[in-house]
Amino acid sequence: MNQSTHHAHAAKPRHRWLRALIPAVLILIWLALAGMGGPLFGKIDEVSSNDQTSYLPESAEATEVQASLGDFLGDDAIPAVVVFTSQDKLTTEQTDTITAAVEDAGSIDGIKGDISPVIPSDDGKAAQVFVPIDSKAEIADVVASLGDELRDAAPDGVKVYVTGPAGFTADLVAGFAGIDGILLLTALLAVFVILIIVYRSLLLPIVVLSTSLFALCVALLVVWNLAKAGVLLLSGQTQGILFILVIGAATDYSLLVVARFREELRLTQDRAVAIGKALKGSFEPILASGGTVIAGLLCLLLSDLKSNSTLGPVAAIGIVFAMLSALTLLPALLFAFGRAAYWPRRPHFEPEVVKAENGMPSKGVWHWLAGLIRSHPRKIWIITAVVLAIGALGVTQLDAQGVPQSDLVIGKSGARDGQAALGKHFPGGSGSPAYVIAPKDDLQKTTDTLLDSKGIDSVSVTSADSPSGSAPVTADGIQAFGPPGTPAPEPTVHDGDVLLQATLSDAADSEAAADTITRLRASFEGSDVLVGGVTATAVDTNQASIHDRNLIIPLILVVILLILMMLLRSVLAPVLLILTTVLSFGTALGVAAVMFNGVFNFPGADPAVPLYSFVFLVALGIDYNIFLMTRVREESKLHGTREGILRGLTITGGVITSAGMVLAATFAALSIIPILFLVQIAFIVAFGVLIDTFIVRSLLVPALTTDIGRSIWWPSKLGRTS
Repeated sequence: MNQSTHHAHAAKPRHRWLRALIPAVLILIWLALAGMGGPLFGKIDEVSSNDQTSYLPESAEATEVQASLGDFLGDDAIPAVVVFTSQDKLTTEQTDTITAAVEDAGSIDGIKGDISPVIPSDDGKAAQVFVPIDSKAEIADVVASLGDELRDAAPDGVKVYVTGPAGFTADLVAGFAGIDGILLLTALLAVFVILIIVYRSLLLPIVVLSTSLFALCVALLVVWNLAKAGVLLLSGQTQGILFILVIGAATDYSLLVVARFREELRLTQDRAVAIGKALKGSFEPILASGGTVIAGLLCLLLSDLKSNSTLGPVAAIGIVFAMLSALTLLPALLFAFGRAAYWPRRPHFEPEVVKAENGMPSKGVWHWLAGLIRSHPRKIWIITAVVLAIGALGVTQLDAQGVPQSDLVIGKSGARDGQAALGKHFPGGSGSPAYVIAPKDDLQKTTDTLLDSKGIDSVSVTSADSPSGSAPVTADGIQAFGPPGTPAPEPTVHDGDVLLQATLSDAADSEAAADTITRLRASFEGSDVLVGGVTATAVDTNQASIHDRNLIIPLILVVILLILMMLLRSVLAPVLLILTTVLSFGTALGVAAVMFNGVFNFPGADPAVPLYSFVFLVALGIDYNIFLMTRVREESKLHGTREGILRGLTITGGVITSAGMVLAATFAALSIIPILFLVQIAFIVAFGVLIDTFIVRSLLVPALTTDIGRSIWWPSKLGRTS
């Protein structure tokens, strides 16, 4: 053996050793990072907040008021309103028992400050108490303890409800309680079942799900630490969307790699060569697909509403790791298992069969569908477009102007029941006043304006000298406490301002209360008076959300259009893809509106529902068109445009359908969280993805582009030669 031959034989084992080392190192790196991120699933509440005011723009009036409340109220507490009701008038003995029970409840951990006196209703059949709860405490636990203790101590025949801001916060916390466990397990189980059915393999679904789960763990590791450092804001809904988005996207990208790897294993016996070619064929569509989603999500950074602007980077981080896991961890795992990953349906090395098939299956539903489109392209795209347009007409019935806080939780709600009981015996806005900050010199003028306003039941001024911390105000001035001759308390003054609390006649989350706040602000326009509180926060949130929706939806369309133009080296094809995706979004929204109103009887929708649905549906729905059209472009270079379209549809049909079903199932899993916003998002996106998968990508786009022919690639060279 000569020296050169010896070196060649020596290099070959070293080369094989190196090829095996790289996948092993990648698997170990992902395993280590996931090991650090996994334990954080139970600790997200440590760095998240569901306080609506923390997500408002800094310039919002309610935000300015919220920032100043501590200067007047002296502590950071969330009020709970405890309502005691009876069928008959409360007796003196029952009232005394209630008073004693309330005094004892003051020792519950998490109650901060003095509990108000027991306040009887005018009809004598109810009483209410205001309980300050430390905002840094576990509010749901404190509310539960408070309710349990007072119910145990309440007289016979007296019902106890805990409502108000603290009560509704507790309901929200309870609604999001299953987000770490039930939501994730449901999504993973749904994906696992679909993959089992599609691949009829046990190992491959585990490999794909491991890729998705590792991506989520590492994304959570990054997001959690950024939230802890104060760089990002996390809420329950952001957390839920992150989970679903990463699992769905990572699985979709993985399916593309898995399909390509199977193709290549039929052409080569070397698994390293096969995985290299699979990555080469998958890299561009995965990068483009992930890039469109990230670009769409980052457009949310321009939102006024922080719940929108913070979702953008959080979800974008998730998509980055979804792409990285599909392009690094999954190939490493597939290399490790080789053909065994597909057991018991291992792909065989059969280049002669592939050559005979000319790279495309000669039978099956996708082959049949391609033949149908070849014969009747114009008829098919016109019919499908008309059907989708009819479905989109339902958009006119969509009510997305906001919903009451009491309707945010679906199903049983103790706070909602309490608010209903409160409204029967007291002013509806009790416990959730409008906070009005006014210059001290304008105290009387501001008070008169408030008392003259429709929808205001009573007004009090914050005062450290009064027994309850606030003294009633009448048109004649501050009302004194105690025996005749007792001097009226002095209002608390900060920077020359005083704080007035206006009790609304209507429930704080009602449309009537929102109208009252709007009228008040109009009355004080041009002055230094600011109006905040629970109702004002909801008003400002809806306004900011509508602004965001009108700004960001057109922006996302432009950004994705530019990305598609760069990817497909064409102008016409991207425009057609955008138009078809927008049409399917309109159909999903229209059908959803009909279902929300006529079947589910939802009370309306948050203004952010159409925005979030658009971001996910357009950014993710365009993925399937990207998967299809990148393969169509590849095939068009070899076989011409019309043949390339039909070949692309036939080759990618199975994998894209599987990906669409997986994504629809993962978003549908959001509906197990009993939060109205998430349930509506789940329905719209899941239904819209199925439309994109089975109608737009399978029928409308292939038929339309086949009818147009090579001109779809205009103005690129391919449009003149294919």
